[in-house]
Amino acid sequence: MLIGIDPHLSGDLLAILRDMGHGDRICLADRNFPGPAMAAEAGIPLLRTDLDTVGIGRALLSVFPLDGFVRHPVMRMEISGAPDEMNAAHQGFLDMMHEVSGPDWTMGSIERFAFYPESTRCRAIIWTLDDRPYANFILTKGVIATGGKVGVPGPAEKKALGLG
Repeated sequence: MLIGIDPHLSGDLLAILRDMGHGDRICLADRNFPGPAMAAEAGIPLLRTDLDTVGIGRALLSVFPLDGFVRHPVMRMEISGAPDEMNAAHQGFLDMMHEVSGPDWTMGSIERFAFYPESTRCRAIIWTLDDRPYANFILTKGVIATGGKVGVPGPAEKKALGLG
């Protein structure tokens, strides 16, 4: 046991997070997602959790800096036929993300069938017990700036990156 570390973050998961650099991504997937096949195809780790995507997302974001240098550091799987619609799983994740990481972070979306190959470009897939449809997310890791704060671009950098 470690002080201040969520007990749902296994040693294997913490090692993966530690070894990720800024811009690296991790996938959180619901139980219907073909996690084992996607991970095997990509040769990346598949980690299982007894939590839903919001629960493991909360644990993950307690130590994981989101990337302030991309428009959407969290991407959700779009609902087929309703790409702009957010279901309860999406809204729950967004609400949790704002609670844990702050209200300024945004969530984008990836078309359902494009999400599968994107998951294979992640450093790992965390396969959850979430039974809600489309409860699949990709998170991009950011940087820790001096003083332990999450690094975000300044005004000139935001303009150059097209972020504001």
